[in-house]
This record gives sequence, C-alpha cells and structure tokens, in this order.
Amino acid sequence: MSAARFADAARALSGLAARLLGWRPQEFWQATPDELAAALTVPGDPPAAPPSPEAIAALRALFPDGSETRDG
Repeated sequence: MSAARFADAARALSGLAARLLGWRPQEFWQATPDELAAALTVPGDPPAAPPSPEAIAALRALFPDGSETRDG
C-alpha cells in the first residue's frame, strides 16, 4: 500500500468514525485497528480474517521501524 493510499484510507475511516461513532480525530488516532474494527462491526457478523504474512511484510517494507519521528 502506498503512502497516498494509506492516507486516503485513514481519511475515509476517520470521517466514518466521526459520523458513526462521534469520535474526534484524537480518539480515532489513539484507537487500535482492533478497537476501530470492533466499534464498526455489526453484532453477529463473522470476524474479518487477519492480514496475511505477505501483507504484513509489505507493510513493514513500506513503513519500517526506525528513528523516532516528530510525532512519536
């Protein structure tokens, strides 16, 4: 996933969380992906499959752990 696609997805999910859950940006960014998924899941829906090892490797390549950034 490119940084632009990640930003677009984050913007869309942030707006969804604001409209459906009443979350402010700080609440969205402090939530874990599991917390957001749980808040947006309809009761009774089957859980989503976890990401594949290949998807995790691709994300690690795009967003490697490294030196501290100004936001954390």
